[in-house]
Amino acid sequence: MNPQAMGSKKKEIALQVNISTQELWEEMLSSKGLTVVDVYQGWCGPCKPVVSLFQKMRMEVGLDLLHFALAEADCLDVLEKYRGRCEPTFLFYAGGKLVAVVRGANAPLLQKTILDQLEAERKVLAEGGERKVIKDEVLSEEDERFSREKDDGEDEDVVSSEKACTLAIIKPDAVVHGKTSEIIMKIQEAGFDILTSEERTMTEAEMRLFYQHRAGKEAFEKLVHHMCSGPSHLLILTRTEGTEDVVTAWRNFMGPCDPDVARREQPDSLRAQYGTEMPFNAVHGSRDGEDARRELALLFPGFKFSDQVPEAPLDREEE
Repeated sequence: MNPQAMGSKKKEIALQVNISTQELWEEMLSSKGLTVVDVYQGWCGPCKPVVSLFQKMRMEVGLDLLHFALAEADCLDVLEKYRGRCEPTFLFYAGGKLVAVVRGANAPLLQKTILDQLEAERKVLAEGGERKVIKDEVLSEEDERFSREKDDGEDEDVVSSEKACTLAIIKPDAVVHGKTSEIIMKIQEAGFDILTSEERTMTEAEMRLFYQHRAGKEAFEKLVHHMCSGPSHLLILTRTEGTEDVVTAWRNFMGPCDPDVARREQPDSLRAQYGTEMPFNAVHGSRDGEDARRELALLFPGFKFSDQVPEAPLDREEE
Protein backbone atom coordinates (compact mmCIF):
# COMPACT_ATOMS: atom_id res chain seq x y z
CA MET A 1 0.00 0.00 0.00
CA ASN A 2 1.42 3.41 -0.89
CA PRO A 3 2.04 5.99 1.88
CA GLN A 4 -0.75 8.28 0.68
CA ALA A 5 -3.34 5.50 0.93
CA MET A 6 -2.06 4.59 4.40
CA GLY A 7 -2.27 8.20 5.50
CA SER A 8 -5.81 8.47 4.19
CA LYS A 9 -6.79 5.27 6.01
CA LYS A 10 -5.31 6.57 9.26
CA LYS A 11 -7.30 9.79 8.93
CA GLU A 12 -10.50 7.81 8.41
CA ILE A 13 -9.86 5.63 11.45
CA ALA A 14 -9.03 8.64 13.60
CA LEU A 15 -12.13 10.43 12.40
CA GLN A 16 -14.61 7.66 13.21
CA VAL A 17 -14.06 5.51 16.28
CA ASN A 18 -15.02 1.89 15.61
CA ILE A 19 -17.40 0.66 18.34
CA SER A 20 -17.08 -3.12 18.54
CA THR A 21 -18.17 -3.91 22.13
CA GLN A 22 -20.92 -2.89 24.54
CA GLU A 23 -18.26 -1.28 26.78
CA LEU A 24 -17.01 0.90 23.92
CA TRP A 25 -20.61 1.76 23.02
CA GLU A 26 -21.34 3.01 26.54
CA GLU A 27 -18.01 4.85 26.72
CA MET A 28 -18.53 6.57 23.36
CA LEU A 29 -22.09 7.61 24.15
CA SER A 30 -20.98 9.17 27.42
CA SER A 31 -18.54 11.49 25.59
CA LYS A 32 -19.13 15.17 26.22
CA GLY A 33 -20.88 16.85 23.31
CA LEU A 34 -22.52 15.27 20.25
CA THR A 35 -21.71 11.77 18.95
CA VAL A 36 -22.80 10.74 15.45
CA VAL A 37 -22.89 6.95 15.02
CA ASP A 38 -22.92 5.45 11.51
CA VAL A 39 -24.74 2.14 11.99
CA TYR A 40 -23.71 -0.15 9.12
CA GLN A 41 -24.07 -3.73 7.91
CA GLY A 42 -21.01 -5.97 7.65
CA TRP A 43 -21.82 -7.03 4.10
CA CYS A 44 -21.87 -3.48 2.72
CA GLY A 45 -19.54 -1.64 5.10
CA PRO A 46 -19.70 1.92 6.49
CA CYS A 47 -21.08 4.82 4.47
CA LYS A 48 -17.96 6.16 2.74
CA PRO A 49 -19.57 9.12 0.88
CA VAL A 50 -20.12 10.97 4.18
CA VAL A 51 -16.51 10.73 5.41
CA SER A 52 -15.44 13.90 3.57
CA LEU A 53 -18.44 15.74 5.05
CA PHE A 54 -17.51 14.57 8.57
CA GLN A 55 -13.89 15.66 8.04
CA LYS A 56 -15.10 19.08 6.89
CA MET A 57 -17.45 19.40 9.88
CA ARG A 58 -14.69 18.53 12.35
CA MET A 59 -12.41 21.15 10.80
CA GLU A 60 -15.15 23.79 10.94
CA VAL A 61 -16.51 23.21 14.43
CA GLY A 62 -13.47 21.74 16.23
CA LEU A 63 -12.80 18.51 18.07
CA ASP A 64 -14.04 19.22 21.57
CA LEU A 65 -17.80 18.60 21.25
CA LEU A 66 -18.24 16.65 17.99
CA HIS A 67 -17.43 12.95 17.72
CA PHE A 68 -17.99 10.40 14.95
CA ALA A 69 -18.23 6.65 15.38
CA LEU A 70 -18.88 3.47 13.41
CA ALA A 71 -20.94 0.56 14.73
CA GLU A 72 -21.66 -2.67 12.88
CA ALA A 73 -25.24 -3.68 13.62
CA ASP A 74 -24.35 -7.40 13.90
CA CYS A 75 -21.70 -6.75 16.56
CA LEU A 76 -23.88 -5.01 19.15
CA ASP A 77 -27.05 -6.36 20.72
CA VAL A 78 -28.38 -2.82 21.24
CA LEU A 79 -28.49 -2.43 17.44
CA GLU A 80 -30.23 -5.74 16.76
CA LYS A 81 -33.25 -4.18 15.06
CA TYR A 82 -31.04 -2.25 12.65
CA ARG A 83 -29.66 -5.47 11.19
CA GLY A 84 -30.32 -6.28 7.55
CA ARG A 85 -31.18 -2.70 6.55
CA CYS A 86 -29.45 -1.54 3.38
CA GLU A 87 -30.15 2.16 4.04
CA PRO A 88 -27.42 3.86 6.13
CA THR A 89 -28.60 4.99 9.57
CA PHE A 90 -26.99 7.78 11.58
CA LEU A 91 -27.82 8.01 15.29
CA PHE A 92 -27.13 11.25 17.15
CA TYR A 93 -26.40 10.99 20.87
CA ALA A 94 -25.84 13.70 23.48
CA GLY A 95 -25.37 12.95 27.16
CA GLY A 96 -25.96 9.27 26.43
CA LYS A 97 -29.41 10.05 24.98
CA LEU A 98 -30.71 9.71 21.44
CA VAL A 99 -31.51 13.21 20.15
CA ALA A 100 -31.86 12.68 16.36
CA VAL A 101 -31.88 10.03 13.62
CA VAL A 102 -31.04 10.47 9.93
CA ARG A 103 -31.61 7.62 7.48
CA GLY A 104 -29.81 7.64 4.14
CA ALA A 105 -26.56 9.29 3.02
CA ASN A 106 -28.13 12.72 2.61
CA ALA A 107 -25.21 15.13 3.07
CA PRO A 108 -27.25 18.38 3.33
CA LEU A 109 -29.62 16.84 5.90
CA LEU A 110 -26.72 15.33 7.86
CA GLN A 111 -24.89 18.66 7.92
CA LYS A 112 -27.98 20.56 9.05
CA THR A 113 -28.76 17.99 11.75
CA ILE A 114 -25.18 18.06 13.05
CA LEU A 115 -25.16 21.86 13.27
CA ASP A 116 -28.63 22.03 14.84
CA GLN A 117 -27.92 19.32 17.42
CA LEU A 118 -24.48 20.70 18.22
CA GLU A 119 -25.97 24.14 18.87
CA ALA A 120 -28.69 22.58 21.05
CA GLU A 121 -26.12 20.59 23.06
CA ARG A 122 -23.93 23.66 23.56
CA LYS A 123 -26.94 25.45 25.04
CA VAL A 124 -27.65 22.49 27.33
CA LEU A 125 -24.05 22.45 28.55
CA ALA A 126 -23.90 26.24 28.98
CA GLU A 127 -27.35 26.87 30.45
CA GLY A 128 -28.21 23.52 32.02
CA GLY A 129 -31.45 23.07 30.08
CA GLU A 130 -33.11 19.79 29.13
CA ARG A 131 -32.21 17.85 26.02
CA LYS A 132 -34.89 17.04 23.44
CA VAL A 133 -34.69 13.28 23.73
CA ILE A 134 -36.41 11.13 21.10
CA LYS A 135 -37.36 7.49 20.91
CA ASP A 136 -36.49 5.75 17.66
CA GLU A 137 -39.02 2.93 17.32
CA VAL A 138 -36.37 0.74 15.63
CA LEU A 139 -34.11 0.72 18.69
CA SER A 140 -33.98 -2.44 20.73
CA GLU A 141 -35.46 -2.65 24.20
CA GLU A 142 -31.96 -3.21 25.59
CA ASP A 143 -30.84 0.21 24.37
CA GLU A 144 -33.91 1.89 25.84
CA ARG A 145 -33.20 0.24 29.21
CA PHE A 146 -29.58 1.37 29.09
CA SER A 147 -30.62 4.96 28.39
CA ARG A 148 -33.07 4.98 31.31
CA GLU A 149 -30.57 3.37 33.70
CA LYS A 150 -27.93 5.96 32.89
CA ASP A 151 -30.38 8.68 33.91
CA ASP A 152 -31.16 7.06 37.28
CA GLY A 153 -34.42 5.59 36.08
CA GLU A 154 -36.00 8.76 34.73
CA ASP A 155 -38.46 8.08 31.93
CA GLU A 156 -37.36 10.01 28.85
CA ASP A 157 -40.08 8.70 26.52
CA VAL A 158 -42.13 11.83 27.22
CA VAL A 159 -40.37 14.59 25.33
CA SER A 160 -42.11 17.40 27.20
CA SER A 161 -45.29 17.58 29.23
CA GLU A 162 -46.29 20.77 27.43
CA LYS A 163 -45.45 19.76 23.87
CA ALA A 164 -48.25 18.72 21.54
CA CYS A 165 -47.43 16.26 18.77
CA THR A 166 -48.92 15.35 15.42
CA LEU A 167 -48.37 12.58 12.90
CA ALA A 168 -46.87 13.27 9.48
CA ILE A 169 -46.58 10.62 6.77
CA ILE A 170 -44.59 10.95 3.57
CA LYS A 171 -46.68 8.66 1.39
CA PRO A 172 -45.43 5.85 -0.90
CA ASP A 173 -45.81 7.99 -4.05
CA ALA A 174 -43.31 10.57 -2.70
CA VAL A 175 -40.98 7.94 -1.20
CA VAL A 176 -40.74 5.92 -4.41
CA HIS A 177 -39.78 9.07 -6.33
CA GLY A 178 -36.91 9.74 -3.92
CA LYS A 179 -38.40 12.87 -2.35
CA THR A 180 -38.20 11.83 1.33
CA SER A 181 -35.00 13.67 2.28
CA GLU A 182 -36.03 16.80 0.38
CA ILE A 183 -39.42 16.91 2.14
CA ILE A 184 -37.82 16.29 5.55
CA MET A 185 -35.44 19.22 5.00
CA LYS A 186 -38.39 21.49 4.12
CA ILE A 187 -40.24 20.32 7.24
CA GLN A 188 -37.26 21.25 9.42
CA GLU A 189 -36.73 24.56 7.65
CA ALA A 190 -40.40 25.40 8.28
CA GLY A 191 -39.79 25.29 12.05
CA PHE A 192 -41.02 21.79 12.93
CA ASP A 193 -39.08 19.55 15.32
CA ILE A 194 -38.91 15.86 14.34
CA LEU A 195 -39.16 13.65 17.42
CA THR A 196 -39.23 10.30 15.62
CA SER A 197 -38.57 9.39 12.01
CA GLU A 198 -38.74 5.97 10.41
CA GLU A 199 -39.49 4.31 7.10
CA ARG A 200 -41.73 1.26 6.93
CA THR A 201 -44.35 -0.39 4.75
CA MET A 202 -47.84 -0.28 6.24
CA THR A 203 -49.95 -3.41 6.55
CA GLU A 204 -53.46 -3.64 5.14
CA ALA A 205 -54.85 -4.23 8.64
CA GLU A 206 -53.16 -1.04 9.91
CA MET A 207 -54.49 1.07 7.06
CA ARG A 208 -58.06 -0.28 7.28
CA LEU A 209 -58.10 0.72 10.93
CA PHE A 210 -56.31 3.99 10.19
CA TYR A 211 -58.89 5.08 7.58
CA GLN A 212 -61.94 3.39 9.11
CA HIS A 213 -63.86 6.70 9.29
CA ARG A 214 -63.53 7.30 5.54
CA ALA A 215 -66.82 7.39 3.67
CA GLY A 216 -67.15 5.76 0.24
CA LYS A 217 -66.07 2.18 -0.31
CA GLU A 218 -64.32 2.74 -3.65
CA ALA A 219 -62.22 5.68 -2.39
CA PHE A 220 -61.45 3.79 0.84
CA GLU A 221 -60.19 0.69 -1.01
CA LYS A 222 -58.09 2.81 -3.37
CA LEU A 223 -56.52 4.70 -0.48
CA VAL A 224 -55.75 1.56 1.54
CA HIS A 225 -54.20 -0.10 -1.52
CA HIS A 226 -52.02 2.94 -2.20
CA MET A 227 -50.80 3.25 1.38
CA CYS A 228 -49.75 -0.44 1.41
CA SER A 229 -48.11 -0.32 -2.03
CA GLY A 230 -44.62 0.53 -0.76
CA PRO A 231 -42.69 2.12 2.08
CA SER A 232 -43.94 5.31 3.74
CA HIS A 233 -41.87 7.61 5.96
CA LEU A 234 -43.47 8.27 9.34
CA LEU A 235 -42.64 11.29 11.49
CA ILE A 236 -43.82 12.62 14.84
CA LEU A 237 -43.71 16.41 14.77
CA THR A 238 -43.74 19.13 17.42
CA ARG A 239 -43.34 22.85 16.96
CA THR A 240 -41.48 25.47 18.97
CA GLU A 241 -41.74 28.42 16.60
CA GLY A 242 -44.78 30.56 15.80
CA THR A 243 -48.17 30.84 17.46
CA GLU A 244 -49.99 28.07 15.60
CA ASP A 245 -50.41 24.69 17.27
CA VAL A 246 -48.50 21.91 15.53
CA VAL A 247 -51.61 20.18 14.09
CA THR A 248 -52.83 23.35 12.35
CA ALA A 249 -49.32 24.41 11.30
CA TRP A 250 -48.62 21.05 9.67
CA ARG A 251 -51.95 20.96 7.84
CA ASN A 252 -51.37 24.47 6.52
CA PHE A 253 -47.88 23.52 5.40
CA MET A 254 -49.22 20.44 3.55
CA GLY A 255 -51.81 22.51 1.68
CA PRO A 256 -55.20 21.47 0.26
CA CYS A 257 -55.86 17.75 -0.02
CA ASP A 258 -56.18 17.75 -3.84
CA PRO A 259 -52.78 18.56 -5.45
CA ASP A 260 -54.50 20.43 -8.32
CA VAL A 261 -56.31 22.69 -5.84
CA ALA A 262 -53.08 23.07 -3.87
CA ARG A 263 -51.21 24.26 -6.97
CA ARG A 264 -53.88 26.88 -7.61
CA GLU A 265 -54.39 28.10 -4.05
CA GLN A 266 -51.12 27.33 -2.21
CA PRO A 267 -48.34 26.79 -4.77
CA ASP A 268 -45.67 26.74 -2.05
CA SER A 269 -47.34 23.93 -0.09
CA LEU A 270 -45.93 20.39 -0.03
CA ARG A 271 -48.88 18.88 -1.87
CA ALA A 272 -48.59 21.49 -4.62
CA GLN A 273 -44.91 20.68 -5.07
CA TYR A 274 -44.88 16.91 -4.59
CA GLY A 275 -48.44 15.64 -5.15
CA THR A 276 -49.75 14.56 -8.55
CA GLU A 277 -53.42 13.59 -8.25
CA MET A 278 -55.68 12.03 -5.63
CA PRO A 279 -54.81 9.93 -3.68
CA PHE A 280 -51.17 10.56 -4.64
CA ASN A 281 -50.86 13.80 -2.69
CA ALA A 282 -47.43 13.06 -1.15
CA VAL A 283 -48.13 13.70 2.54
CA HIS A 284 -50.64 13.01 5.30
CA GLY A 285 -51.35 14.87 8.52
CA SER A 286 -53.68 14.38 11.47
CA ARG A 287 -56.89 16.40 11.08
CA ASP A 288 -57.17 17.58 14.68
CA GLY A 289 -55.88 16.86 18.17
CA GLU A 290 -58.18 13.89 18.65
CA ASP A 291 -57.08 12.34 15.36
CA ALA A 292 -53.43 12.94 16.23
CA ARG A 293 -53.87 10.91 19.42
CA ARG A 294 -55.63 8.06 17.62
CA GLU A 295 -53.13 7.89 14.75
CA LEU A 296 -50.05 8.13 16.97
CA ALA A 297 -51.40 5.42 19.27
CA LEU A 298 -52.05 3.16 16.26
CA LEU A 299 -48.73 3.58 14.45
CA PHE A 300 -46.44 4.31 17.43
CA PRO A 301 -47.91 2.28 20.31
CA GLY A 302 -44.74 2.62 22.39
CA PHE A 303 -44.55 6.41 22.16
CA LYS A 304 -45.80 8.47 25.08
CA PHE A 305 -46.93 11.94 24.11
CA SER A 306 -48.27 15.04 25.82
CA ASP A 307 -51.71 15.07 27.40
CA GLN A 308 -52.18 18.55 26.04
CA VAL A 309 -52.90 18.09 22.34
CA PRO A 310 -54.94 21.12 21.26
CA GLU A 311 -58.14 20.62 19.35
CA ALA A 312 -57.97 22.30 15.96
CA PRO A 313 -61.38 23.19 14.46
CA LEU A 314 -60.69 21.88 10.98
CA ASP A 315 -62.78 20.52 8.14
CA ARG A 316 -63.27 16.77 7.86
CA GLU A 317 -61.62 16.56 4.45
CA GLU A 318 -59.95 13.16 3.98
CA GLU A 319 -56.28 12.65 3.41
